[in-house]
Amino acid sequence: MLFRPENVQALAGLALTLGLCWLVSENRKRFPWVLAIGALIIQVGLVVLLFGLPQAQQMLRGVNGAVEGLGASTQAGTAFVFGFLAGGDQPYPVSNPGAGFIFAFRVMPVILVVCALSALLWHWKILKWAAQGFGFVFQKTLGLRGPPALATAATIFMGQIEGPIFIRAYLDKLSRSELFMLITVGMACVSGSTMVAYATILADVLPNAAAHVLTASIISAPAGVLLARIVVPSDPLEKGGDLDLAAEDKTYGSSIDAVMKGTTDGLQIALNVGATLIVFVALATMLDKFLAMLPAIGGQPLSLTRGLGVIFSPLAWSMGIPWKEAGSAGGLLGTKLILTEFTAFIQMAKTGAASLDERSRMIMTYALCGFANIGSVGMNVAGFSVLVPQRRQEVLSLVWKAMMAGFLATCLTGSLIGLMPRVLFGL
Repeated sequence: MLFRPENVQALAGLALTLGLCWLVSENRKRFPWVLAIGALIIQVGLVVLLFGLPQAQQMLRGVNGAVEGLGASTQAGTAFVFGFLAGGDQPYPVSNPGAGFIFAFRVMPVILVVCALSALLWHWKILKWAAQGFGFVFQKTLGLRGPPALATAATIFMGQIEGPIFIRAYLDKLSRSELFMLITVGMACVSGSTMVAYATILADVLPNAAAHVLTASIISAPAGVLLARIVVPSDPLEKGGDLDLAAEDKTYGSSIDAVMKGTTDGLQIALNVGATLIVFVALATMLDKFLAMLPAIGGQPLSLTRGLGVIFSPLAWSMGIPWKEAGSAGGLLGTKLILTEFTAFIQMAKTGAASLDERSRMIMTYALCGFANIGSVGMNVAGFSVLVPQRRQEVLSLVWKAMMAGFLATCLTGSLIGLMPRVLFGL
């Protein structure tokens, strides 16, 4: 049987995410029907293309192989510096091999290497051409003007603040709707450096993890554009003519200069990730200790994860997750929103098959793969305050709505994956 009730169930997720954005829209009479149909067709088409064609399957296997090779190479460099703490030769017998996976030594170094590699590929113009190619596609299919289309495409590879840097000269000329769209897409996608880190975390619990993470970030961009246009409809200013497309090029003096500057940027990102995880996990633990002092409900103590699971379980079910697993999936959604997607991915990697089966784990990978969380609100305010200081108050008025739209964009993507038949993914 190609389609099952679980696939039809995922239609509720599409309706729910679109409906919630329509409810908070600044103009409910201007629902972008044409864009909605086009964006969904693009998403479905990309998934079918990537997972349905044998040639694309070979490419995805190549992506997984490249990520595994990158991880192994990174571990070699990390083990050289940190020894047995990073997986090198152990000086004593190991009774629990799983305890040897230390986030600081196994995941954060990947960010350093990928940032250096990304800078090198940008210097060689490979990433620049890729961003311009996606930008052209988004411009023609989603009806975006040139600079916002380029920034949207660059965000997929570079991140929520780095993408808009490419059109810094145009940020003060964008309409309010376009500015909101850029913030939303940044929340809905992730960066190239974190993609590989997520794939490293999920490698042992999700087949083709790298392929799914890469696909998730790409197809969530059209979803982010769509939901942003629903919440803040396009401005008549955008119909007055396109802006001349020209990117602010990030230049390096040489290949060595690119590697060194990329490593420095990666160090800053890795430190920010580590510091954010320390603070947010500590705050969550403090809250759990406080909740544990309250009367138990259902024979179990209250906790942040349990509460978030109850709140978000209907949303998780609407994406095609079985109800018996919706509590665990809902807890992951809440963890991603309140804490970070890193925390949610780490938790999912520790979640057994009894709580999430392979299909549910795959759907949640797409639903979690985005920067929409409370911490990103501060990052966007700080970043855009530097990029376009004259619009800081405007960013402040839009950023919380953008977080919600970006969060729902990844849920919309998860629903589309839930809509697909299992056979497409080899399940």
